Amino acid sequence: MGARTAGGPPTTPCTVVWSDGRPYVLEGGSGRPRWMGTDGHGRPQALTGAQLQRRGWSYRRAS
Repeated sequence: MGARTAGGPPTTPCTVVWSDGRPYVLEGGSGRPRWMGTDGHGRPQALTGAQLQRRGWSYRRAS
């Protein structure tokens, strides 16, 4: 798991963060904002801000 960042994930659309070595981008659109990325098999995966916070996230990819 990557380094944790204090507080919740950002709320600005198009922001990119990293979690478990994979990038996630915040999509605003209609409805609730969601973090879009892929799972370990390359399938699309949507996360809420709370789910991303529980998983741990960072502005930088873990080395």
